[in-house]
Amino acid sequence: MARKVEKKGLGRGLSALLADTDTTNQPQANSGQTIVPIEKLVANPDQPRRHFNETDLADLTRSLKEKGILQPLIVRPDPAKSDRFQIVAGERRWRAAQRAQIHQVPVVIRDLSDTDVLEIAIIENIQRADLNPIEEAQGYRQLMDKFGHTQEKLSEALGKSRSHIANLLRLLTLPDSVQEYVVTGKLSAGHARALITSDDPAKFAKQVIDQNLSVRQTEQLVKAPPVSKGQSKSRASTKDADTRALEADLTAHLRLKVSIEHTSSGKGELRIRYSNLDELDGLCQLLSQG
Repeated sequence: MARKVEKKGLGRGLSALLADTDTTNQPQANSGQTIVPIEKLVANPDQPRRHFNETDLADLTRSLKEKGILQPLIVRPDPAKSDRFQIVAGERRWRAAQRAQIHQVPVVIRDLSDTDVLEIAIIENIQRADLNPIEEAQGYRQLMDKFGHTQEKLSEALGKSRSHIANLLRLLTLPDSVQEYVVTGKLSAGHARALITSDDPAKFAKQVIDQNLSVRQTEQLVKAPPVSKGQSKSRASTKDADTRALEADLTAHLRLKVSIEHTSSGKGELRIRYSNLDELDGLCQLLSQG
């Protein structure tokens, strides 16, 4: 019989989930800590952070060589290997400790569910290490897809506005190449948001980077694309902000490109574009759930 996933209130935060471990890098009294060999630790495969800044890791390595590990890592028994512990919080310290040739590390062992582990990983990274916008959005998407949390619940739990969360989730509808520009810092989240409703985000993204356009210039570029031969100006006219925002919301929710055309009489047309039969099947399942 499959284990029922218990829905709980999200956002108890690190202080409640980790109880006797604070989130500063200050020395602590030994409260439930134990020392384990560093090779007994494994990274969390669902860790939302995928990129670790090399300069920050080098600085942390030097600090650990001088002062040691002042704050214990939070771990749980590894679900895959009984003689290992999975890192819940503190992967950067673990990586730096290996570089510093530290062979044993202080840990606090917690019996945590997958939900708790993912929540802690996201909260720790957002509050302490600033994920890039794509990684942050992927973390929110994980919580929504795996555990059914809504944008409103995430907003309340993590102290982020709903609009902030919604805007980040919209970035995940962009092509992978454009998302990579955001990850590497070639595009800001503001630039990327402006590209969401364009017909060819990848083409516009390259133009924005090549011409070093501001966010405002990017918005103007997307709003007023060149009018092709035989196309009337009325058809190329820009949509109002409310319509574009609704398109972006639906696109983020369905994860398919959505366009809305409506007239002053209130009639209109909503188009949902899919690239393959799997996407069509997913859309049908989503609509049938309603």
